[in-house]
Amino acid sequence: MTDKMKAIGYQFSDASPTYFEQDIPEAKGHDLLIKISAIAVNPIDTKVKASITTRLETPRILGWDAVGTVISAGENTTLLNVGDNVFYAGDISRPGCYAQYQLVDERIAAKAPLVLKPEQSAAMPLASITAWEALFSRLKIFPRYDADKTILIIGGAGGVGSIAIQLAKVVANLNVIATASRPETEQWCRRLGADHIIDHNADLIGQYRMLNIEKPDYILCLANTDQYFDAMAALIAPEGMICSLVNSETKYDMNVLKTKSAGFIWEFMFTRPMFKTKNMTAQHNILTNIATMLDEGKIISTLQQTMGPITPDNITKAHQQLQTGQTIGKIALTAME
Repeated sequence: MTDKMKAIGYQFSDASPTYFEQDIPEAKGHDLLIKISAIAVNPIDTKVKASITTRLETPRILGWDAVGTVISAGENTTLLNVGDNVFYAGDISRPGCYAQYQLVDERIAAKAPLVLKPEQSAAMPLASITAWEALFSRLKIFPRYDADKTILIIGGAGGVGSIAIQLAKVVANLNVIATASRPETEQWCRRLGADHIIDHNADLIGQYRMLNIEKPDYILCLANTDQYFDAMAALIAPEGMICSLVNSETKYDMNVLKTKSAGFIWEFMFTRPMFKTKNMTAQHNILTNIATMLDEGKIISTLQQTMGPITPDNITKAHQQLQTGQTIGKIALTAME
């Protein structure tokens, strides 16, 4: 192995991504050095790119979904070993996976599924951790106790929605109402296990009430929080919980939830690695569970499109697709050539 690696980075938000070389980093502490075999793209990639407001001396490497082989391991590692094939989302405060090699803390990585191709595995970590944390850490769903309760998932066909529907059915045994606005996204959500579909571009409250089912005990909003907050507050059941992912630009009067004793909470999957929380290893455990369920066929990979190897042009095309807001499932790229 040479001491240099090729990566793709951005120097400022309006620039195209470019190749550059840098030293291969050394694995220390809890870190693993990964030789990347496939990656996936996410909306967070485009948001971080847009946040680069001044020209950077060293290009910023984006990307937080990858699978690859452990090349070396730090002295404090105990969970994973050299030679393991692993998948992970990583840490947004560190360099990403648009590269040949990457460092990742072993506590947020796990052995990759055995039965999937690399690009199918790469599509899973970020969305799976997000969905799992949203359902079981934020909304506090207890599978045995809360079985047969109802969840409304707004934005069911995207990356997180595609795994959230599956986990809500397979792990939590919930009644799942998902939103989708096109025939192909409705079909995808039904394939993943959604019991009912409503259109998030139409009257959400009216459509839900026409189903003649109980108000949702849980609402997971994977779309624009501001667009749906009023509808969520109106629909949520007494003592229910709402979880959202997308930043709000509006300040809300939470008193609208008071009489229902309902709650609102955020999910941000990078919280644990960013703040080095005491329960960081929870993400290793989540991914281990996801890999097992994939290998056992209980859930499926949400990969829907592979755009070829990691190149500046392919990354740009993938970002453009994400920004249409029409992406179903996940987009992956294979190893850098």
